[in-house]
Amino acid sequence: MGWLDQVEDQVDALRRARSLQEASRSAEACALLDRVIRTTDDPYARADALVQRLSALINLGRTAEFTRAVEDASAAVRDLTEPYLHGHLNALAALAAHHQGALDRCVMHLVRAARALSADDTPDRDTAWGWHDLAMAYSYLSFHGHALGAIERAREVGLSVGIPEETFAAPGIRLRNAVALDHHGDSDGCLRVLRDVAGDLARFLRGGGAGNLRPSSLAAYGYAAARRAALGDRVESAGDADPNRLLGHGGDSARARDLRQLGQVCLAVAAGRPIEAVTRLDSLRVSDETLGAAEAPRLRSVALARAGDHAGAHRADRHAFRLAARRSDRLRDVYIDGIAARIDHEEMRREAARYEGEALTDPLTGLPNRRRLERYLGAVVSRGERVVIGVCDLDGFKAVNTRHGHHSGDLVLQRVAGVINRVMRRGDFVARYGGDEFVVVLPDTGMPEAVEVARRIGAAVRTEDWESLVPGTPVGVTIGFAEVDGSTTVSVREALGAAFELADREMLRAKARLRAS
Repeated sequence: MGWLDQVEDQVDALRRARSLQEASRSAEACALLDRVIRTTDDPYARADALVQRLSALINLGRTAEFTRAVEDASAAVRDLTEPYLHGHLNALAALAAHHQGALDRCVMHLVRAARALSADDTPDRDTAWGWHDLAMAYSYLSFHGHALGAIERAREVGLSVGIPEETFAAPGIRLRNAVALDHHGDSDGCLRVLRDVAGDLARFLRGGGAGNLRPSSLAAYGYAAARRAALGDRVESAGDADPNRLLGHGGDSARARDLRQLGQVCLAVAAGRPIEAVTRLDSLRVSDETLGAAEAPRLRSVALARAGDHAGAHRADRHAFRLAARRSDRLRDVYIDGIAARIDHEEMRREAARYEGEALTDPLTGLPNRRRLERYLGAVVSRGERVVIGVCDLDGFKAVNTRHGHHSGDLVLQRVAGVINRVMRRGDFVARYGGDEFVVVLPDTGMPEAVEVARRIGAAVRTEDWESLVPGTPVGVTIGFAEVDGSTTVSVREALGAAFELADREMLRAKARLRAS
C-alpha cells in the first residue's frame, strides 16, 4: 500500500499537483494545493498538501514564505506515523533552511530525513521522490557523496515502481559537484565530471528517453554544456543537445532561471564575447544557493582571462576561492558545533545519571536506599514473581552509639553492610532501609532457603571482630522473613506493606526468643 492509498479526500487533486511539479509548473501546483488545504477535513490529505506546497514554494524561490510553510507542514505531519511523510518533510525543510542560510538546521533536517526514509518498509513512488529531494538537499550543502547515495536510492525505488531511470538522472547533483571542484582550483576535475554528465544526456537521447527527462534536469544539462564551453571544451551546438535550447527548459523553477542567466554568461565567453559576459555578470541577480556564491566570481575570472585582463582575472579568482573556502568554514563550524552539542548532551546525561544514582543510594553504606528498594520491589511484584523479604535489625547498636559515639556507629553500619553483601547469593538484593535496619530480598526463594540465608548472615555478623572496632559492645543481627507472591496481591503497596509487617513481627518474636534464652 502506497502513501496516497491512505488518503481518502481529494486524491486526484494531490496527484495532479505532483504531476505539475514534476513538469516544473509549481505556481499552478501551489494554487491547486491551496484549494485542497482550504477545503479538506482529512488529516492525511491536509498533511500531503502542506508538504507538497512547501516543495512548490522552494521550487518558486519564495524564500519569505519558507518558515511559515515548514511550521504548518510540521504541525500537520507531527501526529501521523507515516515514515515517508516525515522523511520528505525533513528533506524539504533542509532545502528551505539551506536557502535561508541556516546550516545547523539544515544538517539536523538532513539527518532526520535520512532516518525516516530509511525506516519506510513499503517504498512507493512518493518515497522515491522523498529520496530525490533529500539528494538535492545534500547536494546544495556540498555533501556530494551523500547526494549521490541518496539519488541512487531514489533511482532504485523509482525503478521498482515503474519510474524510468531518466526521471531521476539528477544532473544538477553532479553539476554542483563539478563547479565546486572548479571553485577550489581543479578545473580538469570539473571538466571530467561535466563530460560524464554530457555522456549521460547523449545516452538518453540515443535511447529515446529524452521525453522522461524533467524540465529542471534539461536546464541542468544545458548549463553543464555551457560551462564546459566556457572552459574551452568543444560542445555540440545543434539538435536536442544544444545548450541554448536546453537552457530554455525549467518552467517556473527559480533555480532554472538562475541557470539560464549564468548559462548565457558561459555561452558569451565561449563565443568570444568576454566583455558581454562581464557586463551580464554586473547586472546578474541569482541566488548564491543555486551553484554556490563562488560561481559568479569564477565566471568573471574566466571572462576577464579571455579578454586579456589577467590581473583582474586573478583578483576575481582569488575572490571565488575565498567564497568557496568560507562555505567550507561554515560547514566545518556546523560540524564542530554539532560535536560540541553532542559532548554537552553526553555530559548532561552522565550528570543526570550520577544524580539519579545518588538519589537511589545510601551515602553511608553505598547500598541501595529505601527509594530504590521500593522501586525494585514494585517491579518484582508487578511482574507477579515470588520473593522472600527479610528485615534485618542490629542487636547492640544503641549501646554502640551511647558508648562510642555516632562516628563509631557509622563504622559499624558500614561494616555490617559489607558483611551482609558478602554472604548474599547471586541475584539477591540488599538495601539499607533506614537507621539500623537492612532489608534483603530473595527472588524465587522459599522459607527453608531464607532460613539458611538468615543463619549465614547471623553467623557472619557474630564472628566479625567487633571488639577491636567498638570494645565491650558486641553486635548481632535479628532477621524476620515474609513471603510475597505477586500473582495473588491486589496492589504493589499492599504487598509491600503486608510483607514488612509480617517480617517486623517475625523479627520481634526472634528478639523475644533471644532475650528469653
